[in-house]
Amino acid sequence: MTPPEDAPSQEARPPYSLLHMNVCLSGYAGCYAKTQYPKIVDEVVERIQANDVNAVTLNEACSGDVAEIAARTGYHYRFATVIYRGAPLDCRTPGGRGVFGNAVLTKEAIRASEDAPFSVFSGVEQRRWLCVTTARRVDVCTTHLSTDGEAPGTTNSIQCAELAQVLASRGRPTIFAGDVNRRGSCAPQNHWTLTDAEATQAPGIQHAYGNLTSPALEIEPATYTDHDALVIRAGLPK
Repeated sequence: MTPPEDAPSQEARPPYSLLHMNVCLSGYAGCYAKTQYPKIVDEVVERIQANDVNAVTLNEACSGDVAEIAARTGYHYRFATVIYRGAPLDCRTPGGRGVFGNAVLTKEAIRASEDAPFSVFSGVEQRRWLCVTTARRVDVCTTHLSTDGEAPGTTNSIQCAELAQVLASRGRPTIFAGDVNRRGSCAPQNHWTLTDAEATQAPGIQHAYGNLTSPALEIEPATYTDHDALVIRAGLPK
């Protein structure tokens, strides 16, 4: 069957793409009922396959669910465990899904990864960042920042400044996406900013940053979580 003339071919798409989702999978948060577990896991897999992305960033994920998503899609992954009340948090309802945290999945092999906590956090949940370097020599990063507001001096604003330093230091083509719980950008100088300000769910607080070229953002309404999905497509620096 011949595709419609206005449908872009796979070859016409920008060469690098990323899907971001906050998946509300801990089992503790008020949004968890909406996930209708395991439907949210199926939705993530379907969106990865439908968009044929190079990378995926997931916030509020569980290590066992991420491993399942990677197995079903053939992607490589790294997971960063979030410390809660001084220890890893076991996901529940159902249990046996591993621990709570954030993840990066990539179509290309992962050559290196690193994650670390921010210097400050509010409440009982530690916040940390995660970056991977792919075989394509693109760095993909994510984080989920604190929720105490973005005024100067807040935990969120301090984490935001530290995130900017992390991204500025990568030294390779870099793309970031995450739920930063703020409207002001954390992008370092010479990085662009895209946000989900046009989303129908919790607009404006999920961001994408990077130094790839000509970025474009698509927002996809999500059925089984409380944030919409972001798809970013961009070119690679020459």
